[in-house]
Amino acid sequence: MSEAGVPAEPVREAVRAYAARQPQIATATAAWVTRIRTLLDDAGIDYLSVTGRTKSVASFAAKANRTVEGRLLYPDPLEQITDQVGVRVITYVHSDVAAVAELLDDELVILDDRDLGEETARSGRFGYASRHLLVRAGDDGHEDLASERASVQVRTVLQHAWAEFEHDIRYKGNVPDDAAADLDRRFTLAAGLIELADREFATIRERIQAAAPGRAAEPEADHIVGQDLATFLAGHYSDAGWSHTDHYDWIAGLLAELGIDSVDDLADLLTSVDADAVIRRMGYRYPAGAVRRLDDALLAIFGEQYVTLEGNRHRVPLLRARMEKLTTPESRDPR
Repeated sequence: MSEAGVPAEPVREAVRAYAARQPQIATATAAWVTRIRTLLDDAGIDYLSVTGRTKSVASFAAKANRTVEGRLLYPDPLEQITDQVGVRVITYVHSDVAAVAELLDDELVILDDRDLGEETARSGRFGYASRHLLVRAGDDGHEDLASERASVQVRTVLQHAWAEFEHDIRYKGNVPDDAAADLDRRFTLAAGLIELADREFATIRERIQAAAPGRAAEPEADHIVGQDLATFLAGHYSDAGWSHTDHYDWIAGLLAELGIDSVDDLADLLTSVDADAVIRRMGYRYPAGAVRRLDDALLAIFGEQYVTLEGNRHRVPLLRARMEKLTTPESRDPR
């Protein structure tokens, strides 16, 4: 800011430039949401939602004008304000937050990675918890993302609820000074309870997975339905994470296309696959979900027939890239 309280000329120029570029950034935001959702779906990682927002011109201007001890906090706003493209991934349990971060590290270029929940815990406090990653696209042919970084927040649904409520109350509330300390204490107490609830939800999921039967009861329908498939996969791939709810119905449709209409038939079919070999060839760096594990097994068994199913036509290049991994001879140790 100048002495008269008017923004410095470099800030005004940056705000004008950002306003001119914002439509392009909004397009990039939509592309980033699609890219990250596709990565999560392909990996079979469970999540509640993937959403995006483009920073408004007003928000950019306010941030560009921030000062510390009379100096601009962001002397080069267009470069230093890194949340122009924002993507938020909401998961169900904390282990999925880590899985999402590992996947993004595997598929994108990570410029920064901060676990704010861990930072808060190290200070001996409860409070805001979220994984913040700054990413850019790698050399993978996504030209629409090449020039735009994305700030990705990953948090559980309970962490999200706390953060949204806390922000809403502090933004809209008119808290008297003598009540501020009590308000802070109550928010801290709520954050501690949410951390405990997150742990309990994770334990519930682990207990259910550990107790899952290897086979579901045969359904009355003449095809496998998503819920029965979820039960079967929880037992068959007991070390795999849960997948997005909709994906069980989707891959059940692929099984129907292949003529596999019972859980018993599927179980018999999967005996022909060396699951350990598939894992080695795919080189998962993240805990692949059960649907992804089944997807790779079907690809290994049926090959091109699986790739060309009607239900797979939206992802043929992805499947062909994976099939190449599965069909390339494994390297042998020369010793």
